[in-house]
Amino acid sequence: MATVYLLIIDGLGVGAQEDADVYGDLNTDTLGHVSLETDVSLPNFEKIGLGNISDFHSVKPTRNPLADWGKMREVSGGKDSTSGHWEIAGIHLEKPFPTYPNGFPKAVIDSFCAETGVDGVLCNLPYSGTEVIADYGDEHLETGNPIVYTSADSVFQVACHVDKFSLDELYKMCSIARNNVLTGDHLVGRVIARPFYGSPGSFERLSDKRHDFSAQPPEPNLISLLNQNDIKVYSIGKVVDLFAEKGFTQYRRTKSNAEGISQLLSLMGASIDNAFVFTNLIDTDQIYGHRQDPEGYAECLEEIDRALPSIIQKLRDQDILIITADHGNDPCDDSTDHTREFVPLMVVNKERNSGESLGIRDTFSDVSASILSYFHINHSLPGTSFL
Repeated sequence: MATVYLLIIDGLGVGAQEDADVYGDLNTDTLGHVSLETDVSLPNFEKIGLGNISDFHSVKPTRNPLADWGKMREVSGGKDSTSGHWEIAGIHLEKPFPTYPNGFPKAVIDSFCAETGVDGVLCNLPYSGTEVIADYGDEHLETGNPIVYTSADSVFQVACHVDKFSLDELYKMCSIARNNVLTGDHLVGRVIARPFYGSPGSFERLSDKRHDFSAQPPEPNLISLLNQNDIKVYSIGKVVDLFAEKGFTQYRRTKSNAEGISQLLSLMGASIDNAFVFTNLIDTDQIYGHRQDPEGYAECLEEIDRALPSIIQKLRDQDILIITADHGNDPCDDSTDHTREFVPLMVVNKERNSGESLGIRDTFSDVSASILSYFHINHSLPGTSFL
């Protein structure tokens, strides 16, 4: 009758992987650099062993941590949310989703325009989400052409002012792009609807109305196997979007980490049984990592740290809490992109309370292997159980 809680702190890397140079990431260390730059204080994370994972300036090791601790290596190609969450769920990508450092080819844009009925698009370059609406928002309002842009990740992002395209119209446009345009060789990881509002000179994104249209995850995977074995699956945050809304008993999208934590505590208070709760806290990545804001990143981690005692207190003896991340996003490097890093692994199990080192895990998929093992589900997914 146990419940397993998996908490993803989006973009919380703990040091560059051996192949980081292939991704243009040298000497990146999200938590290490944030710790050094800000003296971030994480006493509750210290108690469960975060400081034992590496040598962090202000996050100290503890002699008897409450959790088993270690770090994990990503083996799939890529360093984005989709590849990270998918590998956690037991899906290995042999090659990364395509990226477009020079913008999307003419054939893709022409197909998008023909399928959606728009006259043309603006931008079509890698761009910051806040800067792109500042630079192209006026022209978008004048022409009615959607703003299409990408990043270092495999994403096709469409930004539209709500006075030009309603949310439903924007979502429909992105759904068409997902299903009819960005397929085959151009199967990007995500098509993202990015609505915004406001007047020229003061445009703002409606982040809580963002909608991700993910590629369909291959099966079997953690979610599909839990479904087949009558384990209820809950999503909090953007997880449901990364798995194309497939296989979830219930999902709760969130506007902020505070809301995500509140939803998690509410669900834990309901004493659900025979369930898996997959939570993503996105602010570290979306608001602070991409915007090169180590102070904000530190404050965001401290917010999560303050919630940890309440989360752990709500765990029943048979429950499991796994805390990890999906990639890095170093706010102290010279790029606004994700970073190819190891991610932390902390496992709270009140029945064991062993505080052992889990070492360096060979793949993020050790998480899915462990969860399936805990529910006594036979499988052929990659990974080795640490439970």
